[in-house]
Amino acid sequence: MERTIVASFATRREADLAVERLVQQHGIEPTDVSVTAPVRANSAGTKAAGADTESGHPGVAKSGRPQLAGPVEVLVGCHAHKAERVEAAFREAGAMKMKAQ
Repeated sequence: MERTIVASFATRREADLAVERLVQQHGIEPTDVSVTAPVRANSAGTKAAGADTESGHPGVAKSGRPQLAGPVEVLVGCHAHKAERVEAAFREAGAMKMKAQ
């Protein structure tokens, strides 16, 4: 790949949406996408969302708290002609910041 584009998201949910868009709408291969916490600790982002806020089971109370130790990063290896589409998908999903490597 010619470049790697990295985006930071406040929630795991936003990062998941970005990955879905990249793969389903823009034809990025799943093997070209990585999701990671840029901090040493495990992290679900900087704010709770989605499954972090409810149990997912009707009538069952949520237990525990999400690990909010820092943003969630999505890294995509792509060719130059797809970079603009990758960046657009990141923006649409709510990326806090992006950088190309």
